[in-house]
Amino acid sequence: MRAVRVEAVGGPEVLRVANTPDPAPGVGDVLIRVEAIGLNFIDVYIRTGLYQAPLPLTPGTEAAGTVVATGADVRDFAVGDRVASSSVSGAYAELATVSASRLVRIPDGVTTDQAAALMLQGSTAHYLATSTWPLKKGDSCLVHAGAGGVGLLLCQMAKKRGARVFATTSTPEKADLARGAGADEVILYTTQDFAAETRRLTGGRGVQVVYDSVGKTTFDKSLDCLAPRGMLVLFGQSSGPVPPFEIQRLHRKGSLFLTRPTLGDYIATREELVMRSNEIFAWVRDGSLNVRIDKTFPLENAADAHRALESRSTTGKVLIRP
Repeated sequence: MRAVRVEAVGGPEVLRVANTPDPAPGVGDVLIRVEAIGLNFIDVYIRTGLYQAPLPLTPGTEAAGTVVATGADVRDFAVGDRVASSSVSGAYAELATVSASRLVRIPDGVTTDQAAALMLQGSTAHYLATSTWPLKKGDSCLVHAGAGGVGLLLCQMAKKRGARVFATTSTPEKADLARGAGADEVILYTTQDFAAETRRLTGGRGVQVVYDSVGKTTFDKSLDCLAPRGMLVLFGQSSGPVPPFEIQRLHRKGSLFLTRPTLGDYIATREELVMRSNEIFAWVRDGSLNVRIDKTFPLENAADAHRALESRSTTGKVLIRP
């Protein structure tokens, strides 16, 4: 089969397609023919070495496709089922294996592309809005990168839960997308001080929660956006990791909370994985959740897909197709 291989960490150019042996499903595993691969910043972190992984490797964890074989002890899936997962082993390939316990069935009314776009980013937006800080009517939240893959989904989910939604974007075009996803106020961080604007728009009080996937360049001012006893949810670091900081700043700024969550801890059980995916898929089916797929790249152009994501020129989800 064809697969992207990474022999050494580095820039996008280290992503090279090669012919590799077909994988075989082990006990409890499912083999899927990959039809759509979700591109995520974790793929970039692994490629660059920010997150360490044994080399050489085939990157990617998020994919959707069709079951072509099952290993021993697999009872819930059969050949021909449409399935998706954010725990795929080597998703940048024509074939990939995944534990049946980490796999969900794609229901009618949801396309394979939509499923591939939702398993990681949709589940992330879901846990952020419903579990890390369970938004409720009367809450206000700030979503950084409001026109990104998670951002557009999170704005919609936050609005569904009755929150007042603030979003940051870099351009007026992206601002329009964030507003279309439910953002009540959009701040252009390239021309405006987002902390000062957030304070102004909330009458000086601040928001209950900031959802920050940017990291290094936004962290300090994200703290400044929070109301007393508010929470900064740092769930990514697209601009780089946040340096060590003095924890006393949290009490000086109003007894603030800080958390650094990861999706794995919010879908740790199969029951929680299925609950989140079922609810997200139901919203897609009834039309209350829009999935924006911005760009699709062939497997041979995986490097270009990474360049597009890292340039922050994308809006919504980027897919790679074998």
